[in-house]
Amino acid sequence: MPTQTGFDNDRYLREQTAAILERVHRFNDKLYLEFGGKLLFDLHAARVLPGYDPNVKMRLLHQLRDQADIILCIFAGDIEKRKVRADFGISYDADALKLIDDLADWGIEITAVVITRYDDQPAARIFKNKLERRQVHVYTHRATPGYPTDIDRIVSDAGYGANPYIETTKPLVVVTGPGPGSGKLATCLAQLYHDYRRGRSAGYAKFETFPIWNLPLKHPVNVAYEAATAELRDVNVIDPHHLEVYGQTTVNYNRDVEIFPAMKRIMEKITGAASPYNSPTDMGVNRCGFGIIDDAAVQAASRQEIIRRYFRYACEYMLGLVDRETAQRVELLMRDNGLTPEDRPVVNPARVAARAAEEGGKGHDGIFCGAAVELPDGIVVDGKNSPLMHAASSLVLNAVKRLAGIPDQIHLLSPTIIDSIASLKRQVFGKDVSLDLNETLNALAISATTNPAAQVAIDKLRDLRGCEAHITHIPTPGDEAGLRDLGINLTSDPQFSSHRLFVR
Repeated sequence: MPTQTGFDNDRYLREQTAAILERVHRFNDKLYLEFGGKLLFDLHAARVLPGYDPNVKMRLLHQLRDQADIILCIFAGDIEKRKVRADFGISYDADALKLIDDLADWGIEITAVVITRYDDQPAARIFKNKLERRQVHVYTHRATPGYPTDIDRIVSDAGYGANPYIETTKPLVVVTGPGPGSGKLATCLAQLYHDYRRGRSAGYAKFETFPIWNLPLKHPVNVAYEAATAELRDVNVIDPHHLEVYGQTTVNYNRDVEIFPAMKRIMEKITGAASPYNSPTDMGVNRCGFGIIDDAAVQAASRQEIIRRYFRYACEYMLGLVDRETAQRVELLMRDNGLTPEDRPVVNPARVAARAAEEGGKGHDGIFCGAAVELPDGIVVDGKNSPLMHAASSLVLNAVKRLAGIPDQIHLLSPTIIDSIASLKRQVFGKDVSLDLNETLNALAISATTNPAAQVAIDKLRDLRGCEAHITHIPTPGDEAGLRDLGINLTSDPQFSSHRLFVR
């Protein structure tokens, strides 16, 4: 059913902006703010906090643009491994380039890019060259020797001092990156070290969206974050440092809690004074919890996200991208919260469609795939694969027909166009002729030049954004890209969509 709004962006913006500026003033107008999560297109937050603008953090930065420098960190190992951001299907280095462009579109210039834990990796070196030839300031930071236990070495010219200082001019320095483990914290602390060596006082704070510190430990929003970071082995915990000092129960995650004692000693060594923070919760400036206006809606949305993560990691395990422990970890979180895969409304209809394809002998190449999508009005539409097109293709065409009120018997795609694409795939590319979603959307666009119904259907494609869908088999690259571009939230069963090992 349609999701109820549970989050107030304007309230959040007011609260978050005030909290950041207060922290800047606390540290004599020089604050290094570790900016966790995604600056743009924070789709996880949008899914668990219905109503959340996935670009609200960029709106915040745009408000503060005259007071903020932006430093972008990326871990050299992520460049080398071609680590992929799942929301867009692009590598972290490509995401970094995209973020620079996106910031420019918002009228915000990047101050510098830092390649962290740099060890002359070939891919990282190429990335550095690419940026420098586009006039982007690039710095390289080596791994900090002795981190996190050898404080004397870390806070020395052989530790943080060995990394080059990044010149900044604004009171707020936002340090961000395309993913976790990007080296944001080390960059902030290295900058603090250099500032204090130069006789300049400055401070550090952390801005993370999840877990939300003032929600209960087992609140579905926080559980959904734990599910989303299962590969990192993150665990939400009560902040013991905060509880001991203030007698207040707050939520943080294990890595921040575990590293805090060392972090506190490092900051005291750098500044030569007592730490301004008594707990990792103290370091945070997250006001996200104050933007929640309907807890029931947020809880319902977060439970659905837990199920989504279960399906995602189950598929990634089948593809060899994660280990069994990661997949099992999310399954346990789902079961512990009284959820089953079938609690996702589109799962059973997709599986029913797959069985119908098999019973009707429709399928293709011995694979019987079903798909289902929940439309904005709560109606569920399904689709099946066939020798003509993939299940995702059938699904989208059936969905836009339903949205546009086009009768089933009316064909949207010109047979001539379908035959031409099939011939090209078979005779030139040597590929299977069944149309994936990207190919189907191209065929629909061409058909619209002569078929008014196809144009009406195209006009309804934007109404699919934010809809929930499920496919009984792991989507092919063309299906996944097409569904991603349409903004459909997809899950799939961990079954292969082809008998072939190489699918393109």
